[in-house]
Parts: sequence; C-alpha cells; structure tokens
Amino acid sequence: MNTLKKMQVLSDSAQYDLCDYVNENKSSQVNLPGIYHACGSNGCKIPIFKTLLGNKCKNDCKYCVNQQQRSFTRLELEPEELANVFLHYYNNEYVHGLFLTSGISNNIEDTMEKTIETARILRKEYGYQDYIHLKLIPGASKDSIKRAMSLADRVSLNIEAATKDGLEELSSTKDYNKDILKRLSWVDSISKKNPKLIKSGHTTQFIIGANDESDFEVLKRAEKLYKKVNLTDSYFSAFTPVEGTDLEKREACNTDRTTQLYHANALLNDYNFKLKEMVFDSDNQLYLNEDPKILAAKEMNIFPVEINSAPYIELIRVPGIGPKSAKRIMNIRRKMPFKKLEDLKKLGVVTKRAEPYIKIEGNYQTALDNY
Repeated sequence: MNTLKKMQVLSDSAQYDLCDYVNENKSSQVNLPGIYHACGSNGCKIPIFKTLLGNKCKNDCKYCVNQQQRSFTRLELEPEELANVFLHYYNNEYVHGLFLTSGISNNIEDTMEKTIETARILRKEYGYQDYIHLKLIPGASKDSIKRAMSLADRVSLNIEAATKDGLEELSSTKDYNKDILKRLSWVDSISKKNPKLIKSGHTTQFIIGANDESDFEVLKRAEKLYKKVNLTDSYFSAFTPVEGTDLEKREACNTDRTTQLYHANALLNDYNFKLKEMVFDSDNQLYLNEDPKILAAKEMNIFPVEINSAPYIELIRVPGIGPKSAKRIMNIRRKMPFKKLEDLKKLGVVTKRAEPYIKIEGNYQTALDNY
C-alpha cells in the first residue's frame, strides 16, 4: 500500500479526535488525505494536517474505531515517513499545522517515543517552527510527557468520561485516576515549572453519549479540571456507533447536545460562571432548545443591571454581552456614560438579547417580564 492510501486510512481514523468545535465527524479529501479545517478562536478556518501515526491499538474502548477486537486494515507509519508527508503538505501551503495522535501498538512508551520522534524530526532536523499539537497517551511516563511538551505548542489527553465509573463502562484497559487524572496533573505541574512550554496550553476530550453520564456530570468534571489542572479547554465528541464495536447498536448522540455543552462550557471557562448558576432539567441534562446563558440569567436576581456602573462580573452575565464587549463597555464608560442602546450595538453587544437585562442611565430598555 502506497503512502497516499495509508494516509487516507490513518487520517480518517483520526476524525474522532477533535481539534475544534465542530460536532460532526468529517472524512478528509481523497487526493489530499489528512487536511481538516479547524476553527480558530476568531472564527477563521485553519487547515491542519490531522492523522494517526498508527491505528494498531491494544486498548478495548467500546466506542472506538481502532479498538483491538475490531477487524479492519491496521497500519503504522514510521516517524520519518510521516514527517516527510507533513512537510510536503506544509511546504506546498496545504496546511499550517500538525495534529498528531496514535493508537497504542506495542506499548504506551513505544507509541509515545514514536510520536515524540516525529515532532523532534520536524523541529530539530527540518527546522519546522509552526504549530504542533501532540496527543498524549493515557498512562504515559512523566519523562515522555515532558519531552512531548518541549516540542509541541499544545498537548491533549482524552479523558473520555466524566467519572471513574463512566470510563469503566467504556474500557477495561485504562485507569481513570492513575492513567488520566494523574497525567493531567503532571502536565499542569510541568508547565508551571517551565512556563515557556505548550504556549497554546493543554486540552481534553469527552465522548458524549457513549455511556449514561449526564451533562451535569460532564460539566462538573470540566469545571474541576479548569480549577485543579489549569486546563485550557474541553472538547465534546458526539458518540457515533461504529460497526464491529461493542456499541455498534447504541443510538448516536444528538449533536444538538454537544452544541449545548460547548455553550455551557464557554460560560464556565470564558465567562467564569459557576456550575451552580446553570439550569438543568430533571435528568440533569441541558435544555436542547434554550440558550444556557439566558436560562441562567432568568434565575438570577441581579437584573436589570445598570450598564454605566455594573461590575464586570455582572456585565458578562448579561445575555448578548461577552468578555470582549464587557471590557469595552467598562473602558468607554470611564470617559463617557452610555446613553442609548445603539451605542452598545456598535461594540458588538447583541442588543436584542441584552435589552431585557439592562438599564441605561436608570432607564429600563425592555421589561424582563415580556421575555
């Protein structure tokens, strides 16, 4: 099998590892396998070369396309081979960065070594200085993690489940506390001692819908990770049944659910909300057809807030006002008070959402009861 065909197989097997907020799984192009357009924080699309180093795997994750019991074509590239393919893409400006993950072929350390070697070849032998995201293997040694961090802009380690019991439902080959939570804490401690490492931070990924964990449990775990290990962000992969796996007959996760999790996660991570401020249904799930921020606002007793005097923590709780617009409001009002709704709209405030929750110079904009 030639390298192009190998890359098609390996890149399509990597589609379930997310590097942006897109919820649906995507296959790459046949003629240029491995190119995925990740969404940057400013909304622009960035072409990334995303692939597995190998799809051979000793783990038995019941949801995974690469689980050991599944029968399909198994492949593995050598670090030099993958580095050369990536550089061909990069030098032809097809991609602007690398996202590298892998199944576990022989053992954890051997797989980590090959992943690290791929990055080392790119950095040290070819002088590549742009973006690299390396996926860490659960159970990897502290030395391997540190060396990966010294070469990557970002690292990630998939937590998969919100609880120890939840992971045990999905895999018998991973220890939740030892292989995952402990390793995430190592990433945090290493980065604190070496602040120049992983300038784009470290992330994790949850598989949503592969077990019966609630949205509340998922967000509770995410909140703990932001506080305890300074996690940069969380990604939510909607479970899709794969033929030949233990969960092939389980219902696929509604991607509306992961969309709502992203909205709620942003409130935790970007807006400094507390989990107790969010609203869940009787099953501890987010409402699929309601904005989590608006639902939370309706339960707060701080509204309407005065735009010209409200502290930052209250401004960012107003629907339609984000961190950037809240900071702009505070900077401008020091020099000149706001007098009308149109002034806020110019700053990026979604005034249709915000107006029931604000006052401007003591004047209500819209009665909250109307909403």
